[in-house]
Amino acid sequence: MMNKEMAAQAGKKNGFIAALDQSGGSTPKALKEYGIDASAWSNDAQMFDLVHQMRTRIITSPAFTGDKIMGAILFEQTMDRDIDGIPTAQYLWEKRQVVPFLKVDKGLADEKDGVKVMKPMPDLDALLKRAVAKGIFGTKMRSVIDAANPVGIKAVVDQQFEIGRQILAHDLVPIIEPEVTISIPDKAAAEDILLAEITKHLDGVPSGKQVMLKLTLPTKANLYKALTQDPRVMRVVALSGGYSRADANEKLKHNDGIIASFSRALTQGLSAGQTDEQFNAEIASTIDSIFDASSHKIAA
Repeated sequence: MMNKEMAAQAGKKNGFIAALDQSGGSTPKALKEYGIDASAWSNDAQMFDLVHQMRTRIITSPAFTGDKIMGAILFEQTMDRDIDGIPTAQYLWEKRQVVPFLKVDKGLADEKDGVKVMKPMPDLDALLKRAVAKGIFGTKMRSVIDAANPVGIKAVVDQQFEIGRQILAHDLVPIIEPEVTISIPDKAAAEDILLAEITKHLDGVPSGKQVMLKLTLPTKANLYKALTQDPRVMRVVALSGGYSRADANEKLKHNDGIIASFSRALTQGLSAGQTDEQFNAEIASTIDSIFDASSHKIAA
């Protein structure tokens, strides 16, 4: 059964989602930005040990609590590891009052029709059963849209909602993430097509169930406002998508009802070389700024 306390927090509480779900392909870049060069490890196991140390430092920082952070998205290996001897998802909820989510996709397929759909996930049901057993509340899966191609965008949304229904069947809440690349020239047109497809697919959400949507901050402010008010949508969250934290926060303020789910913008400015005092001060300042952007809305 779904945890009702987690559901109430995920649906209504002020705050934002910390995206701590970098996987194999994005981990080296995340570590480099944290000040750890590739020369620091000689195999994947050592690399994942280092990134878990980074994530542990973030999660155990005094400012990382449910007061301002609604949830956190974990990589599968992070879910399977401990923090202070406690399984990570359990630690997040019991010690930090932060709702745990799990990244479940296995990466992107090659581009076709201007998009990258997700690679097949043949072992998804087994992963979802493990996630439920470990206290995970919801999941996240990412596709990418690189052009305002109606055929491609339909394929992305079709796949996202099909797998979303599979996730809902396990009493988990799927975060559906069809990312629109921020640098494409037809970004606004792609977002219009995406909104229409999402709106159609919401009719297929089973009665009594809800999904979450993780969307690129739109070119047109408040484009997704109607989605934030749809009873089939638990929450709409925004990805930073390569924008700096300052730019992402400013754009977020102009989108009513949407909260942040930042990854790079969250860890920007953090470094392995910082003292604990410096590190904790930096992440506290970051959390405050993202929380403010998620909470304080400027009329468009």
